[in-house]
Amino acid sequence: MTEAVVSVWGSERVGYRDSPRSAFSSMFDSNPAETFSYLARELSIRKVGSLHVVEALREPICAETGVRVTPILRRVFNGTLIANDGYDRDSAEQAVRHEVTDLISFGVLFLANPDLSIRFEMSASLNSPDVSTFYTGDEKGYADYPTLGG
Repeated sequence: MTEAVVSVWGSERVGYRDSPRSAFSSMFDSNPAETFSYLARELSIRKVGSLHVVEALREPICAETGVRVTPILRRVFNGTLIANDGYDRDSAEQAVRHEVTDLISFGVLFLANPDLSIRFEMSASLNSPDVSTFYTGDEKGYADYPTLGG
């Protein structure tokens, strides 16, 4: 499948997203470090442009390796690595500074703070997300968070 997409769009325009530690929809891997390292190496061989890894900071470290999976993937994937899930400004800056990842993406924080980059730049307080409004099919919670300007 990856080869087919790369053949149409070019490898630098292809990204892959994975969640090595997720048990969503009862999908779980007993050895995520090994499995997802293999995937990352194969994507790197195919020169895929980016790998977006969702691995929550709040989860315990990977039992079989004693470390988180994301830094392992950083060592074997040569493209742009994007990390997500549970980062705030300080932990994001630290992860990039220590070369655990190239970029951080923000989901929940950005949802609750449509002006997140400005808030980070100004060290301003953040809106708290209202998780009860997530995935409800209603506009509440998706378009009604206040920005710093009003």
